[in-house]
Amino acid sequence: MVPQKKDERLQEYLQKARDKGAKLGYCIVGAGHGGMAMAGHLAIMGYPVSLYNRTPDNLNGVRWYGGIKVGGEVKGFGRINLATSDIAEAIAGKDVIMVVTPSTAHAALARQMARHLRDGQIVVLNPGRTGGALEFRKVLDDSNVKAAVFLAETQTFIYASRAISRSEAFIFRIKNRVPLATLPAHWIPDVLAVIRPAYPQFVAGNNVLCTSMDNIGAVFHPALTILNAGWIEAMHGDFDYYLQGITPSIARILERIDEERIAVAQGLGIGTSSAREWLYLSYGSAGSDLHETIHNTASYRGIKAPPNVNHRYIFEDVAMSLVPIFSIGAMLGIHAPTIGMIIGMACLMHDRDYWAEGRTVEKLGLAGLSVKDIRQKVAGME
Repeated sequence: MVPQKKDERLQEYLQKARDKGAKLGYCIVGAGHGGMAMAGHLAIMGYPVSLYNRTPDNLNGVRWYGGIKVGGEVKGFGRINLATSDIAEAIAGKDVIMVVTPSTAHAALARQMARHLRDGQIVVLNPGRTGGALEFRKVLDDSNVKAAVFLAETQTFIYASRAISRSEAFIFRIKNRVPLATLPAHWIPDVLAVIRPAYPQFVAGNNVLCTSMDNIGAVFHPALTILNAGWIEAMHGDFDYYLQGITPSIARILERIDEERIAVAQGLGIGTSSAREWLYLSYGSAGSDLHETIHNTASYRGIKAPPNVNHRYIFEDVAMSLVPIFSIGAMLGIHAPTIGMIIGMACLMHDRDYWAEGRTVEKLGLAGLSVKDIRQKVAGME
């Protein structure tokens, strides 16, 4: 269990953060589509915001105008206090650090932040994909970080958004409900109490195993992109990704991937929605099978395929979603041959070893652990 004195010290940090209210300082890590939307929105809401991006040129627009113009569901101009490519400068004095980058960057960011994190800071991965918080924590532990920080991940990203220039973001919509979990899980209510004044859409997830395994992108993105590779390369993505790309045959493969994901989740003692159930809960779509349900999802109409196969739907979702599901399953003796096949095809297509690059149980700090050990780890009962 967490020692009582440390527990009390962390509670003091959280209370101080709650007392700050609208003066709570946020750092947004990543100035892409999501990071620009989040930074601009938080600034419009009145929070002091710093914005970090590893490429300085991508921040020139924000620096020039002094902030981010936001349109769509949120409208206004958010003044950014600091836009920098210095991670130490970006997170210094900030209460909440929102990581809004591809999950392939999480481990590297953990190493960069390690020396600069301070007691009481909250780090949230938006989203964690599969095993994000576990990997981040493993890197911090390996870096001998002594700072008492709160680490959390979300199940999905809260915005549907696009950066339309280096100083403008467009928010199509803000999701109504996004599960968030901390590592360990007993800090979930306290961290939510700090963040929910800005984001009431965040709700309590059970633990980081649940937010990680309820990763529907692992089902839809990699296999759909790989199996439509010929069409994507011929049409440069100019077709409806879901409604035209998911034929009855491809839908059956996606259903098998979904079944294997659910089997691994059940092996961990985790209940998770099927892809069909998720479509119903998210969009009210129903059907007798996944193909029919997808084609009854009006929100998917007009969403185009990726312009090429060198896309995050493969290099991110294979390495950071499918590999950890397969690796955890293999350790627990749960076979996932369809997931393994898709990983192998991705390796051939990109000429990369995603088995080595991806989040394995070793990188998650789970190697050799029993289900009981894993459950205790995420609960903070090691």
